[in-house]
Parts: sequence; C-alpha cells; structure tokens
Amino acid sequence: MKRSLPLFPLLLILGGCAHPLPPYEPPIQRAAVQKVRTTAYTQSESDHIRYGAKTALGTPLRHGVVNSAAADWARWPCGTIFRIRATGEIYEVDDYGFALSGRNTIDLYKPSKREMRAWGVRRVTIEILHWGNPWKSYRKMICVRSYRHIRRMMNEIKAWFISPPPEPVFPAGGLCPVPIPASR
Repeated sequence: MKRSLPLFPLLLILGGCAHPLPPYEPPIQRAAVQKVRTTAYTQSESDHIRYGAKTALGTPLRHGVVNSAAADWARWPCGTIFRIRATGEIYEVDDYGFALSGRNTIDLYKPSKREMRAWGVRRVTIEILHWGNPWKSYRKMICVRSYRHIRRMMNEIKAWFISPPPEPVFPAGGLCPVPIPASR
C-alpha cells in the first residue's frame, strides 16, 4: 500500500492530460462550394460556460445577419465567411474547438440550447463568400500553441500553405496581443 500512494497523484495528473485528440480526417478539397458536416453549439453548454458568450478571438459570439462559427482554422481559417445554401444563413469562422481539430466539421453558433438541439447534426452545402487568411489564424494561435489541438492546426497550416509563417508582432513587454482562451 505504501508503494502505490506516491503513484496515485502522478496517475491522476497524467490521466487528466491524456485526453486524446479527435481522430484525424483528411481535409476535404478547398473549393468555393463544399458539402460539410455541421453541428451546433451555444454559450450555455457546460464545456463553453467558462468562455461565456465570447469567441476564441475574445469577441462576442454573433447571431443575426452574420453568425459565429467554429472550425479547424487550418481548413477554414479565421475570417472565412460562408453561406448555407439551404437556409441562406451567413456565418463567419471566428472560433475553434478541441473537438474540431483535424476534422471536416463546422460548429454553428446558436443563441439557445433549444435552437442548438433543433439543428443537431446536418450535412449541408456551403458557399464560401470569402476565405480567411491562414497566416493570420496562425498568428492568433501562437499564444496558445502549447495545446495539442492548437499545434495540430498550426502544423497543418505550415504544411498546406506555401508561404512561411509570419513572425508575430508583440507589443512592448512581449505579451500576446490578444488574450485567447486556451482549451477551446
């Protein structure tokens, strides 16, 4: 019994860090029209409560003329604007999530749990109205690159896009320019 006591706290610590990354999916072809899997999320979900009604950029989640969406920023970079053909709704990718890393899924923001559940999981056709900049996305993730899902997105940006990653420009003091919640 004495021998196992020092191992118990270590196992607890390691067990908490062992949450595996989502299974990797080869990326779909980058095109102006895409058929994608969509899910929905809201700020009142238990895994989003600590972020409140904020995106990974620290901006308010949007619902209205343009809505917030979360995605793998290597596949749909931050700032990508798209329309869902079936509904006409317009979304901008301004958020990301752990479960989206390495996946061909876009998570659509809904303002209530009722609307989130009503959306469920749908395969929809989207029209890309504007592609976001992958290097801008890369720079925004630098501050939280210690997380595996963030490193996965950053590594894919480096592998898929031709230009080298731009160096971040930090204000005096060397702090990250935008505070980004870490484990999204």
